[in-house]
Order: sequence, then structure tokens, then C-alpha cells
Amino acid sequence: MSGNINQGMNMKRMVGWSALAALMAAVPAFGQETATETVAAAAPIVEKGDVAWMMTSSLLVLFMVVPGLALFYGGLVRAKNMLSVLMQCTMIAAVVMIVWIFYGYSMAFGGGTSPYWGGLGKVFLKGVTMDSLAATFSDGIMLPEYVFIAFQMTFAAITPALIVGAFAERAKFSGVVLFTILWVTFVYFPVAHMVWDASGLIFNMGAIDFAGGTVVHINAGIAGLVWALVLGPRVGFGKDNMAPHSMTLTMVGAAMLWVGWFGFNAGSNLEATAGATLAMLNTFVATAAAIVSWALVEGLARGKASGLGAASGMVAGLVAITPACGTTGPVGAIVLGLAVSPICYFFVTTIKQKFGYDDSLDVFGVHGIGGIVGAIGTGILMAPGLGGTGGDDFVMGAQVMTQIKAVLITIAWSGIGSLVLIYIAKAITGIRVATDDERQGLDLTSHGESAYHA
Repeated sequence: MSGNINQGMNMKRMVGWSALAALMAAVPAFGQETATETVAAAAPIVEKGDVAWMMTSSLLVLFMVVPGLALFYGGLVRAKNMLSVLMQCTMIAAVVMIVWIFYGYSMAFGGGTSPYWGGLGKVFLKGVTMDSLAATFSDGIMLPEYVFIAFQMTFAAITPALIVGAFAERAKFSGVVLFTILWVTFVYFPVAHMVWDASGLIFNMGAIDFAGGTVVHINAGIAGLVWALVLGPRVGFGKDNMAPHSMTLTMVGAAMLWVGWFGFNAGSNLEATAGATLAMLNTFVATAAAIVSWALVEGLARGKASGLGAASGMVAGLVAITPACGTTGPVGAIVLGLAVSPICYFFVTTIKQKFGYDDSLDVFGVHGIGGIVGAIGTGILMAPGLGGTGGDDFVMGAQVMTQIKAVLITIAWSGIGSLVLIYIAKAITGIRVATDDERQGLDLTSHGESAYHA
């Protein structure tokens, strides 16, 4: 999900201001330049507009977690579990923010040379000051490192919160918190480094993930599937009525996600430039297309287009365009949105029913599958002939294969890592509440309060 401090080095199509151009423009006529003037011309530039945009984007991504994702998921569960979902999303975000400052930022972007992690050079933000800078996509244009840390922190916070939808209504709160700490440490931080850092394995393969198709959505989607398989179905699954208790709150949460997603996608440009406007426009139209597409498919299959379908299509479109938003033209974004909903619909209905796993709120079916569609689609829609930003040397087949390799690495890393970490959490704290507690509802049994009062 997000641009990183070094990603501009392999995306020269996005470079605007050039340090060399700035230097040449600053040289006085007749060779009268002085050493001081030369140094000043080459000095990095911090634009107040970029800083303001990145601060705003960070807040928008936080808005996606609380209240957006919390309300979206909360409305989808039964009333007796509403508060538990709100609490899980809130606590996950809070815990990850602390971990991010302690060592997460260093593991992801610490400046190490390993293809798998960033090292411990910036634990507790060692060496980071108000004067330290982070690079953008443009040569010579920089950001205060603190704002880059904050922006990436919000990505780290929302990703494990997405997994909540897979184990909703039956997971043990202490197990969720322990798993979250382990998961971001051994799965999220390494994947973020591999994809977004200049020394990362997937980065150096040439894979494009503008704002988190692999790092966030495939990563969380696969972890969610593993949770659903290990945890088993909810009590009464397939027999009891488990319909959403409030589609109103679900639609409110989905709308908040859409609004916040502009920070997610357009913010990943790291600058308030034309690149951000492309990502913004694509986030509008791909999402709109996915809503229409889901409604059409559902109408044909069931005879009615539902609000739940519209909300699901909204999220599917947002997920799919995330990796592609900075390199795809608006028409390509619409095509991607139209394509993703039928595929996700097939997984959340036919595939889930066929295999019988209880992915409560379809984390795998929407985020995992939508992320895979978007990541692979990125390799197609980058083509200049399709309105993408691929450049004259772009080879679609080669880029698609690179995208597929990135997807497979992410699936393997998240799948194996999540499986091991779930069993560690199970051994230490347990991961599932007692059957009687589950029947009564997690609001009362896990938190001693209720979301609603009669």
C-alpha cells in the first residue's frame, strides 16, 4: 500500500524536478558561480505543500481504520458482537503504532542492505530528528522523515486490522493482540521492506505495487484465510441467521473507507503533484465501476442488487486499484473495477460455499482475491497503449510475470508465517473463546459491556 522513501529510483517516469536541472538553473552566467551557490543549488528541497498533503493523507488513512473499517466490519456482524469488532480494530491500530515506533519502521525502512528486512539501525527511531529527510519520487524533493514515518505507520496499523473480518465473532481478544504483534513483526514488516524498499527482494525484481496490493491486501487476505481454516466455523454456521445487524453502519463504514482511501492511494505518490491526481482519479472511477459491476452480477444471479453487494463492490474496487492507481490510465482503472467484482463475487459465494470455510466477513474473498487481481492487472494496464505510464521499453508479458512472482512470494510468506504465528498464539493465550461465550456474544463475555442497550 504505499510509496516508500526509495521507490522513485525505479519509477523514473514519475520524476519531475531534477536535482541536476535545479543545479544548472542556479549557475550564474559567465561562470560566476561560487562553491556556496553550487551547494545551495544541490540542497534538497522540502515543499510545504507536499508536507501538508502527506500529513493530511496520514490522517485519511487513520480515518480508514477508526472509524471506517471498525464500522464497516461492525455492521456486518451480529449485534451481540458489534463492540468486540470495534475494540479489536481500535486495539490493533494502537498496538501496531507503538510497535512501529519501537522497531517496525527500522525493520521495514531502516536502511539495511538485506533483501528481507531493513535491520535495526533505526530502532526507537534512532537518528531520526526534525532535520532528517525522506526521499520522494522526484530527485531533490524531500519530506521530513517524521511525516513519512507517520504515513507508513497508518498502513502498518490498518493491515492487521483487516484480518479481523476473517475471525470475527469467535476469536479470543488476548490471542488477537498477541498474534498482531507477532504478525506485523515477522510478516508485515518484512513484506513491506521486500516490496517498497530499494534493497528489497520484490522491489529489485521490478514489481510495481503503488499503494499496497501485495503488502496490505494479499498479505492480510491470506492471513485471514489461514485464520478461518485454523479457527473453524462459528457456532451455528450454516444453520443460524448470521446476517449483518446494521447495513446502515456497514454503508457508513464503507463510505468512510472510500474517502480515506484517497490518502491511501493518492498519498502514496508522496507529493502533491500530477501523480497524486492520477491516483485520485483512478480511485474514484475504479471504485464506481466495481460497485456497478457487483450490482449487475448480483442482479443477474439473485434477481436483486443488495446494499451489501454495493458495499462489497466498493471495497473490491478500492482494493484492486490500490497497486495500479499510479501507473494506470482512468479508462484502464474502470476496466479493472468492472473485472474485479465478478471474480470476488465468485469467491465469496461459490468458492467459500464449496470448501465450507467460515471467512466471516470475506477478507480473503475481497481483499485477498481483489489484491491478486489488482496486482496482476497492474502489469497489463501499465501498457502505454492502454493509457498506462509504462514507457517505451515496457514489455507487458515480462511485467505480468514479475507481478505474478511478487504475488506468489507474498502468498507464501504470509501463508506460512501466519500459520506458524497463529499456533504460537494458540499455545500461549488461546485463540478462540469458549462455546458458551461465543453463543452469548463477545461484547459481554470479552469486554463486559454491550454496544446497544434495550
